[in-house]
Amino acid sequence: MRFYVLGLGPIGCLLAHNLRSVLPRTHPVTLIQKTAKQAWTPQNAAAKITIENQGIRQSTDGFDIEVFDKHSGAGGGVRFNPKLSKEQSAGFTPSHEDLRTEPIETLFITTKAHSTAPALSRLAPRLTSRSTIVLLQNGMGLYEDLVERIFRNPESRPHFILASNTHGAWLKSAFHVVHAGIGDITFGIVPDSRKRDFEAAMADESEPVYERSLILDDITRPDDPSFDQYRSLRHTVAVLQSLDALGCKWSPIADIQLAMRRKLVVNAIVNPLTAVLGCRNGGLFKDDSSQNMMRSVCEEAATAFRAQIEADTQSWLDSLPPSVDKSQVPVGRVPKELGADALEREVLRVTHVTRGNMSSMLSDIRKNNPTEIDFLNGYLVRLGEQYNIPMPVNRALVQLVKMRCSIPIDQTF
Repeated sequence: MRFYVLGLGPIGCLLAHNLRSVLPRTHPVTLIQKTAKQAWTPQNAAAKITIENQGIRQSTDGFDIEVFDKHSGAGGGVRFNPKLSKEQSAGFTPSHEDLRTEPIETLFITTKAHSTAPALSRLAPRLTSRSTIVLLQNGMGLYEDLVERIFRNPESRPHFILASNTHGAWLKSAFHVVHAGIGDITFGIVPDSRKRDFEAAMADESEPVYERSLILDDITRPDDPSFDQYRSLRHTVAVLQSLDALGCKWSPIADIQLAMRRKLVVNAIVNPLTAVLGCRNGGLFKDDSSQNMMRSVCEEAATAFRAQIEADTQSWLDSLPPSVDKSQVPVGRVPKELGADALEREVLRVTHVTRGNMSSMLSDIRKNNPTEIDFLNGYLVRLGEQYNIPMPVNRALVQLVKMRCSIPIDQTF
């Protein structure tokens, strides 16, 4: 089984390195590059990734490299040939043997949120209902955006895994990653349009709640008539669970949504404020103004989350058959972790731990790259609009970041 990685920034390289470290060579790991020109570097030619942690370096090689190419047609890629020079690669016309049009079984995506839909639209012809896509990005609303723009038909839609990452990493040079902060990756499977229950084991009342765990056989097993439909999903989950160095854990999708909401609020405060102010994370919250700003974002987010969860709960209750006594159905409360006070504590905790770091949004602005603001504060603004909740501070932060992006960095003084 071949595993593809799209998005070769620090997290993508960190993930690819660990995949290659645990997988037998009979399971290829393919890195996707935009063009042959971008693919051609000494590191790429050697197909090697180096991870550095506390001065200790580890390298992995043996990756395949595939590039988007004008000759390959919709969805196709071209096998990168490192034996060609940079100039030869730029003008290379691939042969039939070089073209890659076979279906993609598993695709890990670590691109910036705003770059994901354009990249996936090119790969969509190679993605089927048997494919599995793992989303590892900041922000929220990306899955919904992909469903609306690319995968509208639930019958042909790939399986999706949503993941929340707390590792800290940055690129020292191309394919050389400094793993600055050890964290973890929690992931969950988006509910199946065919109504298969991937979390059936969690409802097993024969065991205490604290002893229940998710099991691969709830996805599929070899004697399942639909095994081929879910094979890549089972194998992808199994591979993720084997990435001990990244602390990967399979959790119920409700737990993932909770983790993603908390991380969203942290990023929706730290990223725009550091981007506009031009400071590292540790420069925040030393004055009343930035603390007030943090408090306002947390309060707006907590109110929006409560409205969203209550609406989803009511929708679920309305879907129950008339024979069910709804007054006897246990309805989950809004998790205390999503209250404004708890969100504020989480922001302060993460900011302290990462006080020496430069936020990804500040880095993007300094490089004149697009930011992920529309999937951070922009998502919260849209959520507020959906439930008629005013979001003035989040809306202002979106506008401030976009204003900041419009000013070339060399014109500031």
